[in-house]
Amino acid sequence: MPGRREVLRNRGGTSVNAVEGIVAKLRASGQRMTASRRATIEVLVASGNHRHLIAEDIVGEVRVHLPDVAESTIYRTLSALEELGVIIHVHMGHGPSTFHLADDTHQHLVCQACGTVVEADANFFQALRTKLRDRVGFDADFRHFAITGTCAACSAKSAG
Repeated sequence: MPGRREVLRNRGGTSVNAVEGIVAKLRASGQRMTASRRATIEVLVASGNHRHLIAEDIVGEVRVHLPDVAESTIYRTLSALEELGVIIHVHMGHGPSTFHLADDTHQHLVCQACGTVVEADANFFQALRTKLRDRVGFDADFRHFAITGTCAACSAKSAG
């Protein structure tokens, strides 16, 4: 049976160093490291920045390796990781929140017609962020909510 590091490496080429960096951050904040926390971190790192998982997906993937872990334990781990700035949750419209690593800042654009999610570079919103800060003293964080609208394919269908 392969060790945890081998399993981790085999899950889409995940970086063991990324997991260890997050583990170190948790420990530095005074938090305990448990098998369920490590498994949760591994699932998040393995998912990368461009796969957005809902909490139930994370629970399911953790339970592949730790079948008896309590769902509430995983939710508490997600909360601790978010408080440390390791992950963010995003509201993608009317569905459940999704989670991904916070080290790749991008904005989510969700098509209201077909549900397609487009990831836009966060720099596209810098001018608006600056204008809000300068004019009304508000520092906006656009990552928490997706911007809804219509994707190019659906726009073309409705125009044609």
